[in-house]
Amino acid sequence: MLVFLLMISGTIYSQEVLSLERAIATALKNNYDILLIRTDSSVYGTDNQLSWGAFLPQVNGSINKVWNQNNQRQQLADGSKRALDDAKSSNLAGSVSMNWVLFDGLRMFATKEKLAQLESLGGLNVRNQIGNTVAAVINNYYNVVQSKQQLKAVEEQMSISEERVKLADKKLSVGLGSKPELLQARVDLNAQKAAQLQQRTLIAQLMEQLNQVMGEPIKTVYYNVADSIPLNLDLQYGTLAENLQTNPSLQVLQKNIDIANLTVKERKADRWPIVSFNTAYNYSRLNNKAVVNPFTPLYSQNIGFNYGFGASIPILNNFFVKRQLRLAQIDVQYQKLSFDNQRSLIDVDLSNTFKDYEYQKKALALEDENINLAKENVSIALARFRQGVSTYLELREAQISLADAYNRLIAARYNTKLAETELLRLKGDLIR
Repeated sequence: MLVFLLMISGTIYSQEVLSLERAIATALKNNYDILLIRTDSSVYGTDNQLSWGAFLPQVNGSINKVWNQNNQRQQLADGSKRALDDAKSSNLAGSVSMNWVLFDGLRMFATKEKLAQLESLGGLNVRNQIGNTVAAVINNYYNVVQSKQQLKAVEEQMSISEERVKLADKKLSVGLGSKPELLQARVDLNAQKAAQLQQRTLIAQLMEQLNQVMGEPIKTVYYNVADSIPLNLDLQYGTLAENLQTNPSLQVLQKNIDIANLTVKERKADRWPIVSFNTAYNYSRLNNKAVVNPFTPLYSQNIGFNYGFGASIPILNNFFVKRQLRLAQIDVQYQKLSFDNQRSLIDVDLSNTFKDYEYQKKALALEDENINLAKENVSIALARFRQGVSTYLELREAQISLADAYNRLIAARYNTKLAETELLRLKGDLIR
C-alpha cells in the first residue's frame, strides 16, 4: 500500500503548467454538460431555420395502378342474361394537389416568432451551463492549488520536525536529552510524512475531478497548476445587486414567459376560421379488355385541373379552444411566478454570499497577520530549543500553532475565491 501511495505521489507533477484560462478553454470545448445542452439547443435552431416553411403551400402527389380480373354475371330487366369470364381491366390514376393556408388567425406568425424565441432560449440555456461550468472549473482548479499549498505547509513542518529529530538525537548522545524526547520527535516526523502522502493522494484525486469537469480522460501524469490564488477584493454589493437581469437563469425564465405569451397567441388563433386555397391536377385512365355491358367503355381517360377556396369555421368544439386558451394563460402566470421565485432566491443567495465574502476577506487579513506571528514564534522556539533553554513541548506547541495558522490562512484564501466566484456567477459576469 505504501509503495502504491508513493507511486501516486510521484506522478502528480509534470513540467507543463496548466493555467486557469487553458482549463476553462478545454472545459468549454469538451465538457459533457455543455455538449449535451448545445445538442438540445441545435434542435431549436433547426426548427427556426426552417420555420418559413409554415407560410408555403403543401403540395402532394399520388399515383395508383390497379389490375383487375373478374368473372361477371348480369340479368337485365327484360329477362336477358349476360356473362363474361376472365374479364381483365387496368386502371391508372394520378394527381398533384396543393393546399395553401391563406389565413389561420395569424397563428403561423405567432408560431414563427415562438420558434425564434425557442432558439434564443436554447442559446440562453447554453450560456447558463457555460457559466456553471466555468464556476466549477475555477472552484476545482483552485481546490488543487489550495491542496498544493497545504502540501507545502506540511513539508515546511517536516523540515522543522527533521531539525527536532537531529537536535534531540544530538542532545541524547551528549547526555543532555532524553529518549522520550527523541521518540516523540520521530513520531511527529512520521505523522507529517503520512500527512504528506495523504495530501499528495488528495491532489491526484482533485486533479481527476478537474479533468472530469474539463472533459479530459483519466491521466497518470498530471499538470502543474498555479502556486497562488488571485483574489478580487473590490466587489461591491450595490454594483452586483443593481441589475440582476444579467443572471443567466433569470434570463432563461424571462424567455419562458415570452414563449408562454406566444402560446397564448397561438391558442387565440384557433377561434378564427382557416381560409385556404386548393388546387389539383388529376389524371385517370381505364382500359378494359372486354365488357359484358355494351354501354361500358373499353377505354376511358380523364385529365383535368381544378381549383377553389375553402374555409373551416369553428362553431362548437366542446370548449376545447377555450380550455386550451385558459391553460396557456395559466402557464403564463406560472412562468411569472417561477421568475419571481427564482429572483427572490437569487437575491437571498447574493446577500448571503456577499456576507460570506466580507467575512472571508476579514478572516484573510487577520490570518495574513497571524501567519507571520506564528512563523516568528516557531523561529524563536526553535532557536531556544537549540540553546537548550526550552523544552520540546514548547517547540511542538509552536509547530501546532503554525500548522493551524497555515490551515486557516489557506482555507480563508480558498473560501474567499469561492465566494468571489459565486458572486460573479450570480451576476452573470463569469462569461461575457
